[in-house]
Amino acid sequence: MKKAASMDLACSFKPGDSLKGKWNQNTYRIIKQLGKGANGVVYLAVSARGQVALKVSDDTMSITSEVNVLKAFSKARSKAMGPSLFDADDTVCGSAKQTISFYAMEYVQGPLLQDYVQKRGEEWITVLMIQLLTDLSFLHQEGWIFGDLKPENLIVAGPPAKIRCIDVGGTTKQGRAIKEYTEFFDRGYWGFGSRKAEPTYDLFAVAMIMINCVVTQKFKKSEHPKEQLFSVIEKNTYLNRYKHVLQSALSGSYLSADEMRNGLLSAGQKGTNRVVRQQSYTQGSGNSRTTRVRSQRSSNPNRMAKKQKTKKPGGGIAETMLIVISIVALYFAYIILFLA
Repeated sequence: MKKAASMDLACSFKPGDSLKGKWNQNTYRIIKQLGKGANGVVYLAVSARGQVALKVSDDTMSITSEVNVLKAFSKARSKAMGPSLFDADDTVCGSAKQTISFYAMEYVQGPLLQDYVQKRGEEWITVLMIQLLTDLSFLHQEGWIFGDLKPENLIVAGPPAKIRCIDVGGTTKQGRAIKEYTEFFDRGYWGFGSRKAEPTYDLFAVAMIMINCVVTQKFKKSEHPKEQLFSVIEKNTYLNRYKHVLQSALSGSYLSADEMRNGLLSAGQKGTNRVVRQQSYTQGSGNSRTTRVRSQRSSNPNRMAKKQKTKKPGGGIAETMLIVISIVALYFAYIILFLA
């Protein structure tokens, strides 16, 4: 009963209400509610440092755990993954003077991952997943597993574009049981393994995120979930390009985020080389045919005089240049994102 009452307090803040920390004495004015989960409510608020995201909860242990995760994110090289932590405190509210906990963090702005991909194109999935895997590698080295990894928890901030996680509530210490998960991205649901917090759990989720970015409608598992997911991969042109990587991540063959990242890089490079080779072959075949036609025309001047063909200027060269320019643009975009 007490839990329900205090949760009502966490949900009861309205635009214009103020919240003051009991210990640090920082004041926050509520702008609007951003979201509500199983263990708290997130508000957009204004403070002395500007706009912040404020998570309020009756569950002190949960708040403490999330604060520890954000502190882990703030350590060397993993800080870009999650929001920066600004403040953690308690507040007293309501006529019964009940105490609830909260923390203030960076307000990360930008489109959700799926919205960004739909607008910019599927090629950005690879770039952003490579970036995400880099961040996960550092998080895993700190002894944490993200757990509830899904597109709804991922925002593309920037420019330059940078993938960010906005909800760390499912992050769990390695070796423990995953405390929060979403079925579609959970390997336990699909029968690919346990819900033990280990790197392979997050890598399974990354593979499912790639699938969900292309097949945006979530689907239920069949009687043969492994064959079902592998079939989805093989039937989609983009996913099939990364077939080996995705199947390895789903099956738990990759033991680290670095391995999966390198697999994506290698598969992407092979795909690029294949496109260039095919274009070069097409261009070369076209040149050979042109040479043969010119030879035939030279040996039969009367036929050439009767029938002239209209030649499309530089068609193959233009296509090749377009592909090269696109590849170079994506390469430099990746370098900027990777080093940001």
